[in-house]
Amino acid sequence: MSDINKKIRELVNYGLHTGLVVPEDEMYTINRLLEILKLDEYKEPENACPVPDLEKTLSDIMDWAYENGVLEENTVGYRDLFDTKLMGALVPAPSVVIAKFRELYRVSPQKATDFYYKFSRDTDYIRRYRISRDMKWTAETEYGTLDVTINLSKPEKDPKAIAAAKNAKQSAYPKCLLCRENEGYAGRLNHPARQSHRIIPLMIEGEKWGFQYSPYVYYNEHCIVFNQKHTPMKIDESAFRKLLSFVKQFPHYFLGSNADLPIVGGSILAHEHFQGGHYEFAMERAQIKTNLAIRGYEDVEAGIVNWPMSVIRIRHKDSERLIALASHILDTWRGYTDEAAFIFAKTDGEPHNTITPIARMRDGLYEMDLVLRNNITTEEYPLGVFHPHQELHHIKKENIGLIEVMGLAVLPARLKKEMAVLEEYIVQGKDIRSNEEIEKHADWVDEFLPKYDNVTEDNVEEILQKEIGIVFKKVLEHAGVYKNTPEGQEAFLRFVEAL
Repeated sequence: MSDINKKIRELVNYGLHTGLVVPEDEMYTINRLLEILKLDEYKEPENACPVPDLEKTLSDIMDWAYENGVLEENTVGYRDLFDTKLMGALVPAPSVVIAKFRELYRVSPQKATDFYYKFSRDTDYIRRYRISRDMKWTAETEYGTLDVTINLSKPEKDPKAIAAAKNAKQSAYPKCLLCRENEGYAGRLNHPARQSHRIIPLMIEGEKWGFQYSPYVYYNEHCIVFNQKHTPMKIDESAFRKLLSFVKQFPHYFLGSNADLPIVGGSILAHEHFQGGHYEFAMERAQIKTNLAIRGYEDVEAGIVNWPMSVIRIRHKDSERLIALASHILDTWRGYTDEAAFIFAKTDGEPHNTITPIARMRDGLYEMDLVLRNNITTEEYPLGVFHPHQELHHIKKENIGLIEVMGLAVLPARLKKEMAVLEEYIVQGKDIRSNEEIEKHADWVDEFLPKYDNVTEDNVEEILQKEIGIVFKKVLEHAGVYKNTPEGQEAFLRFVEAL
């Protein structure tokens, strides 16, 4: 019993240290934790408790809770629900957080986001200790330095939790992971707990929107901006207006949207949302390779970006001029067919052309990158002609969304283990095809290995990382509707002429 008192004190001390708990709320917070742990009393520990390692303190409390029948099952799913409930006892009400954000915003937008990002990490909504396990490196290419990450921060569910989630009661509340009803929601095995989650309300183009951070933080201050209504994604003039409205309010952030069609779109197309943050992607650093003068918009700076995908960059001091040109490019692209380049606006009445837009402020000008996308499929490429092709699926098979379009690969967790096994097989000269787990990588290894004279235990990881970077570059090239060849660029200019 004394040990759990010590752990409660550690957790409250963490709250006091981070500012989540103010001294006036100390006893109130202790009593909330007692209620969650089904305890009737608390005794202050005799020895002083330092500010704890949060992950360890929460883990120790959950171990105690399981041993004492408070935590139903000792699995990742149940533990995630329970530790979020514990943290929820430390987190102030939404009104308190919103008031603090607005007070700081009046000083500067960056002070407001600095506070809110730290808050989202301190509350354990962003689980820093999990994200620190993600593997990250960079890859040098002719397009610049690409970012590569193997995402390990989403916990793998054990079979018991998967079965429990399958049998759990299905609910349409909240409708999806982006809905505002998630704020403070207790969660269930098939929906994450959000008691420690707080949303900042924004007005964008006269509509109510929400601003929050991604719990998986693929890059610095990775934020999500979402419509408070559960309404589908749509790329149109109003989407461009909304993106620019946000960067006017937060000029130190970029904001972009996934496309609004399957295959080339994001994972949640049913709820209108954008992703942004305080990060410079490789695509932003990429230079213009061909300057453009678009009829009727000669006052707007425009050019084709030196990038593996097909990107038109436009810049102007007047956001209205950018919105007008972006809308013109989108409308033209939606209806554009060039059979010689295998670009079809529609087949059997199904639309294929759309855009992935990204907005930012740079050097006092509004800037938008418009990435041309097409989701057509064929018998040869059933997952998409402008999608990673079969020979790259051993590394990346999933959709190429906004984050990857900009030059950051988010690769599946399975690769960490596969690469470790592969390193051993390469160094020891074993037959890769003899191992079911890694045989899918055999052709790739056969292709790149002759480039290296001496592969050792010391350099094999670096070689694999470099080669994965090359695969990611190819992934982006496959997703580009106009290839970086003379024929591809000629076809790109045919589209520009049609504008």
